Amino acid sequence: MDKIESIQELKETKFIKPIEINYIQKGIKKRWEAVISHDSVAVLLYHKEKDAFILVKQLRVTVLNKNPDDGYMYELCAGIVDKKCSNVQIAKEEILEECGYDVPLENIEKISSFYTSVGISGTHQTLYYAQIDESMRVNEGGGIHDEEIEVISIAYENAKDFLFDESYQKTTGVSLAFYWFFNTKLKQTL
Repeated sequence: MDKIESIQELKETKFIKPIEINYIQKGIKKRWEAVISHDSVAVLLYHKEKDAFILVKQLRVTVLNKNPDDGYMYELCAGIVDKKCSNVQIAKEEILEECGYDVPLENIEKISSFYTSVGISGTHQTLYYAQIDESMRVNEGGGIHDEEIEVISIAYENAKDFLFDESYQKTTGVSLAFYWFFNTKLKQTL
């Protein structure tokens, strides 16, 4: 069983930087604690042959900290923007690393971008969409290094039920992407 052994204050960090922001709002001096962190990309994958959405499931220790019984989240394929290349290139690399599909750049469509975690970090996320099939599969996915990512299929016919079933812990990005698909891609095929 997954569990948290300890929590301690970080003195040196690799991916985030705790900061104090002092600012003036309407003439009043104020203070806010925040975290500088990387922006990110996320991708909604629709598998045409399976008529299913491809998501990833992985342990998120911050969720495990809130819910000691289950820290696993259903998420879009995603990754941080931590290298000098385009966001769509990072999205392509994440699809390959996490889900095992080599998707041509021209097949990755930008949906939108927005801010997340606005109360603590205000990171910027760019959301993409790609349709995949088995001809693009080059490996089983699962992540790189010490990542433990499970690739999950959600059948299209079950997607709306999945979306509102609270027994599946999921990110808001999953909900936004599914809504986009139902309101945009689905209408294009009718």
